[in-house]
Amino acid sequence: MSTLLVTGGTVVSSTGRTEADVLVDGERIVAVLAPSSNLLGTDLASSVDRVVDASGKYVIPGGIDAHTHMQLPFGGTEAIDTFETGTIAAAWGGTTSIIDFAVQTQGTRVEEGLAAWHEKARGNCAVDYGFHQIVGGVDEHSLKAMETLVDEGITSYKMFMAYPGVFYATDDQILRAMQKARELGLLTMMHAENGPAIDVLAEQLYNQGKTTPYFHGIARAWQMEEEATHRAIMLADLTGAPLYVVHVSAKQAVEQLAAARNRGQNVFGETCPQYLYLSLEEQLGATGDPTWGDFEGAKWVCSTPLRSREEGHQDAMWQGLRTNDLQMVSTDHCPFCMKDQKELGRGDFRAIPNGIGSIEHRMDLLYQGVVTGQISLERWVEITSTTPARMFGLHGRKGVIAPGADADLVVYDPNGHTSIGYEKTHHSAMDHSAWEGFEIDGHVDVVVSRGSVLVDDDGFHGRAGHGQYLKRGLTQYLT
Repeated sequence: MSTLLVTGGTVVSSTGRTEADVLVDGERIVAVLAPSSNLLGTDLASSVDRVVDASGKYVIPGGIDAHTHMQLPFGGTEAIDTFETGTIAAAWGGTTSIIDFAVQTQGTRVEEGLAAWHEKARGNCAVDYGFHQIVGGVDEHSLKAMETLVDEGITSYKMFMAYPGVFYATDDQILRAMQKARELGLLTMMHAENGPAIDVLAEQLYNQGKTTPYFHGIARAWQMEEEATHRAIMLADLTGAPLYVVHVSAKQAVEQLAAARNRGQNVFGETCPQYLYLSLEEQLGATGDPTWGDFEGAKWVCSTPLRSREEGHQDAMWQGLRTNDLQMVSTDHCPFCMKDQKELGRGDFRAIPNGIGSIEHRMDLLYQGVVTGQISLERWVEITSTTPARMFGLHGRKGVIAPGADADLVVYDPNGHTSIGYEKTHHSAMDHSAWEGFEIDGHVDVVVSRGSVLVDDDGFHGRAGHGQYLKRGLTQYLT
C-alpha cells in the first residue's frame, strides 16, 4: 500500500479551516498534522511515496453527489452517460462518491431492479458509488422487499408524485410506503410535483400550439411543486417518516419545507446547480443556437423545471442554503444528447427526455457561490460533501478529513480559473454542455479517491473499476 502526504494547504471542514498536512496510508487518512509537525518524524515528506504540494490552496473532502441517474431509461431512450463515463466526469470535477438510483417500475420487482443496477455499475465506476431504491409500484411484494434494503446497504428510497403511468404513486401508496419506511428507519425521498394536474396543463398547451421547450416550464407551474411538497410533508407528518424532497426549485416549496422544519419535523430539501443559476426565460426560452432555433431550450428541460428569474426563485434557493432550509446540493445528473435524444420532443415538449448533465461542474459552480458571497467556504464543503455523507449514512467514512476516514481529497486552487464548455472542460458523453460559457474563479487541481490520485496536472489517472460499492448506514441527520 502506498503513502501520500498533502502538505502546505488549508484544510477546510464544515465548521472551520486550518493550516494542516494530511497523511494517507493506503486508502485511509491516518493523520492530520500541524504544518511541519515532527510528531511522526523530522522529515515525513521523504518517507512517503508521494507528496502533493497544496500551498496556497484548499484541501477539502471529496464531493458526494447524492442524486445521479446513469443509464436511466426515460422517454423512449436512455441517459447517455454510462457508469464509466459519468463517474470519470465526476472525478474530473472533484466528486469522489455518487449515489445513483436503482429502478423498480410498475409491474416489476424491487429485487430485479436492484440487481439490474448492480450489473450496470459493477466494475465500471471510477469513483465510489451507492444506490437509493426507486419504488415505482407499491404493492404487498414491494413493501415486503423494502425490508431487505437495509441489509443491502440501501437506506433511502424514492417515490414520485409525478409521471403518471411511469413512476407515479398515489397518496394511499405513498402513505403505505412511508409507514413501512418509518418502521424500518428508511429515509423517504420524494419527487414532489402534482403529476396528473401537470399532464392536463401540458395537453392544453400542446392543443393551443404551444409546443416549444419554454412551455415545459409553464406546464410544470410552481403551484404544482408547492402543493405536492405540502402534501408529502403532511403524509410524512402523519406517519412519522423522515422526508427528503429532491430537486427543489420553487421558492414556495422552500417555504413549505421551512414551515415544517420550524415545527420540528424531520423534513429536508435538496436543490441543484441549475436552480441556482439557470432560468425559464434565459435557458428554456433560448433561441440563439442556429442549429436548434426555438428548440434550443430542450438542452435545459428537466423536472422540476427551471423557474422564472423575475419571480426570484434562484435567489430563494441560495437563501435556503444559507438558512439551512435546504441542506445540500446534488446534480440530478441525467444527461441526454440533443441529437437523437432531446430532439425526440421537437414539436411536442412533452416528449423531450428530462435531464441536465452537471456532475463535472457541481463543485466549481458552488465554489463560485463562495466567490460571489452567496455562501461561506465552510458551507460549500458542508452542502457538497459533509451533509450528503450524514444524510445518507456515510459520515465518518466520507465527507470529512479525519483519521480513519477514506482518503477522498480535493486540492482546490482559489487563484485558479475554470472555463466551462464543451471544448474546454467536458468529459460527459453528452453532445453539448448545459453550462457552456460559465466562468469559475477557482480550479480543481488534484483529486484523490481512497488514496489513489485520480486527477492532477498531468491529467486523469483513474480507471473504471476503481470505484467500490458503498453499503450505507441509516441517515445520521435526524433531529
